[in-house]
Amino acid sequence: MLLIISSAHDDSVRAVLPKLRERGVPLLRWDEADYPAASTLTTGFLDGRWRQTLTYRDEVHDLSRVTAVWHRRPGRPSAPDVPEPTQRAFAEYVATLALTGAYDLMVGARWLPAPPRHVLSVDNKLLHLYRAGELGFTLVDTVVTNDPQAAASAWNRARGRLVTKSLDYREFRVRGERHHLYTTVVPRRRLTGVHRLRYAPAILQPNVEKAYELRVTVVGERVFAARIDSQASRLTAVDWRHYDDSAVGYFAYDLPPDIERRCVRLVAELGLTFGALDFIVTPDGRYVFLELNVDGQWAFIETLTGLPIGDAIADWLADATDRPDPKGPTDVR
Repeated sequence: MLLIISSAHDDSVRAVLPKLRERGVPLLRWDEADYPAASTLTTGFLDGRWRQTLTYRDEVHDLSRVTAVWHRRPGRPSAPDVPEPTQRAFAEYVATLALTGAYDLMVGARWLPAPPRHVLSVDNKLLHLYRAGELGFTLVDTVVTNDPQAAASAWNRARGRLVTKSLDYREFRVRGERHHLYTTVVPRRRLTGVHRLRYAPAILQPNVEKAYELRVTVVGERVFAARIDSQASRLTAVDWRHYDDSAVGYFAYDLPPDIERRCVRLVAELGLTFGALDFIVTPDGRYVFLELNVDGQWAFIETLTGLPIGDAIADWLADATDRPDPKGPTDVR
């Protein structure tokens, strides 16, 4: 059985569900946000065996039958009926611990992209840059710091052509409005506020000249590369996530074989089965590695380019599900 752990509103999962049904894959879709309030999870050592069951919508599911898991941006465990805030936080915290333990016992299942505890351990942009450099990818000078003087030195080394970006996506509010940080050019006038860096470390890199950019999606050993003509619009010239689809072209792209092989190796050596990698291609033809997203968005690339990423995900999950029932938690000692 395939277990999909995801929000009910995730467009990427919605895009793959019909493909899984076409392949006859038996599946259960569940969201961690429905636990503990709307589902029960029981893990126990009884009569000399480990067993665990998930009860959801009045149906009981034996998790030892799960051969594949797609963990795709689920909600957080939620106990909304507990009115007192500290008690609710405690309930949600211990629910998270119970989930972590249950996942650790699903030793026979294959995970996309990886078990959550492992994803958390490798979801680090510095680690990705380090491993990419070991594999021979071209990197740019990179500083991660909260030292204002180090930031000023980076600006000088880049001769005033410096960009900054966050170590991770995290929403915050400015005057009550929702914001998050894009990659941003650092002009000289912003150096007057560089002291604020003391409270929030950031990534600093030279603003590399671009011919275009690439989003490379790896599913197992299959690779799908899309060219993004980000320089066609002022909105997307620094960060294509500002999106200007009426002006910016997206096209399927043939990667050089050595770059493709390295992309697969980077994902695999991080212990992942999925990854979305971002590159700059410079006017002189260099492929500059920027980052890896362990659970990056891909549905928009499929829509705009026709690349069959959803089919590759469905094939990978169907192949994992088609194996005999795994050794479940009964085999954990």
